[in-house]
Amino acid sequence: MATITVDRILAASPVTLRGQPTPISADSKGQRIAYASGKSVFVRSIDNPADSKQYTGHTAATTVARFSPSGFYIASGDVSGKVRVWDAVEAVNTKGDYGIISGRINDIAWDGDSQRIIAVGDGRDRFGHCITADSGNSVGEISGHSKVINAVAMRQQRPLRAATVSDDGSMCFLHGAPFKFNSKADGLHKGFVFGTAFSPDGSALVTVGADRRIQLYDGKTGEPTTTVGEGEGHTGSIFAVSWSSDSKRIVTASADQTVRVWDTQTGKSLQTWRLGGSSSVASVPDQQVGVVWPAGRSDDLIISLSLSGDLNYLKIGHDKPVRIISGHNKSITALGVESDGKGQGLWTGSFDGRVCHWDAVKGEAQVVDGQSHTNQVTQFATAASVGQTYSVGWDDTLRTVDEGAYTFTGSEGVKLDGQPKGIATTDAGYTFVALASDKIAIYSKGKLVGEVATDYTPTAIAAHGSFVVVGSSPAPGVYVYHQEGTSLKLAEVLKNSTSPISALAFSRSGKYLAAGNSSGKIVAYETALWKVATDRWSAHTARVTAIAWNEAETNAVSGALDTNVFVWSLAKPGSRVKALNAHKDGVNGVAWVEGDQKVASVGTDAAVKIWAVKGLQ
Repeated sequence: MATITVDRILAASPVTLRGQPTPISADSKGQRIAYASGKSVFVRSIDNPADSKQYTGHTAATTVARFSPSGFYIASGDVSGKVRVWDAVEAVNTKGDYGIISGRINDIAWDGDSQRIIAVGDGRDRFGHCITADSGNSVGEISGHSKVINAVAMRQQRPLRAATVSDDGSMCFLHGAPFKFNSKADGLHKGFVFGTAFSPDGSALVTVGADRRIQLYDGKTGEPTTTVGEGEGHTGSIFAVSWSSDSKRIVTASADQTVRVWDTQTGKSLQTWRLGGSSSVASVPDQQVGVVWPAGRSDDLIISLSLSGDLNYLKIGHDKPVRIISGHNKSITALGVESDGKGQGLWTGSFDGRVCHWDAVKGEAQVVDGQSHTNQVTQFATAASVGQTYSVGWDDTLRTVDEGAYTFTGSEGVKLDGQPKGIATTDAGYTFVALASDKIAIYSKGKLVGEVATDYTPTAIAAHGSFVVVGSSPAPGVYVYHQEGTSLKLAEVLKNSTSPISALAFSRSGKYLAAGNSSGKIVAYETALWKVATDRWSAHTARVTAIAWNEAETNAVSGALDTNVFVWSLAKPGSRVKALNAHKDGVNGVAWVEGDQKVASVGTDAAVKIWAVKGLQ
């Protein structure tokens, strides 16, 4: 029996917001981190980031995820005010689902017993609440602030204490349990306070904010003690702070692109990392909006988060990051395979125009250098004869990637005469772009060499040998062209679809063509006589977004907006291998990798998933 199972998840990057902190959490053993991305929460191994789990229980965009001190559970919050508690091992079983406030959850804190949770944020009736993790019963109230609460921290020792910081510039100190307002430190920070944390031994509390001040307090009483880094501190807002395991040092992350380690006894800086190079010119994507100092490690590793979504691995004594984990934090809208034919290199493009190259075996991504697209990437096409990959996007440009250097060639790209609906290449070196302006543009070596006007709106395109096929709308059909130099001659019109064509794919030798439509049906044709090979691939319930054939030309994989990935067989067209709910909110790309042994898929959740497929016929 054929099966398809998740082999590994190449996780999405954390979603960030300019001018706001982004929480990242590490477990008590220093082995994993957790963070929010889209409607999902990802749990990743620190030492092997390709080893990750995805929690998909939220129905709204997630904002924060925090490990319990025991490491067995994670509490995560979303923009609707919901907090969900779930197992941190498999990231599947939900222990509790609680409505906390009527707005965005900004931060969550656990007590030392892994029993109580405080969640805070921006609500209409209250700014936070304290509950038990297993039942959701109230164990205190959060009060004292007049504006949105940005962060919360709980002391891990008894007597229990908690601290909240807010846009109103104050820190409120709570006694528990049950938690009640005790005191308020007002007037120390001038502006928004973004972060707070208790030291692991419970002796001290720290707050940081937009005024670049690092303020220390007594961990038991909440009384202000000293400030850190006066005169030599950050030059931008401090978004996040975290303690070392020995409770003697803290690390801060700032909008000035730096991460700094401080000695809390002397108030002096011990080390500074400037992310994004040493240039004095401010780089917005390199602003540091989150940081965590994982406990339980012997290597003093610090992980910071850039506004771009990159996770930076920093070690004391090293001037530069020892590792940078890149990826997408917006919906991945396009997937392509490197032209070398090995099926190990993948190209991905996202809604914000970012293009990454992935090593599918190692699970590592590298952001393609150079001038990328400024809007959604529509599709990739590879040209093995010249070692290049082409991409088109909603910025109405055609861009070329040098596969050897992982860089875009040329600064401007090629401007297109309309919005591209798809791109295809042939071994002869021609590139064809289907345009919403009722044209098919023909390029060679990056230059326009021909245009074909159509009496329909192109919706998808594919090419092989001398054939170029184009899907049409509003009247559904597949137009088969024969290339003659720099022009196309119409050879056939296939009218087997009842709704507009949305995806086209030739098999490796060109023997078959698969055409998927916007209602979820796929028809496979034999190209020798353009007759139907099968019209029984019809399990999708929404628009088919991508199709890919295996090397043996016996099976095809498809993805659709119904969130499912299906593997189809020509020998048994009535049966299929299914991966249901493969990507939350829709699949946008599929491909065969590692020599037909596995399938890669991408989708709205910004993750790349590799599936093991076995027993195909």
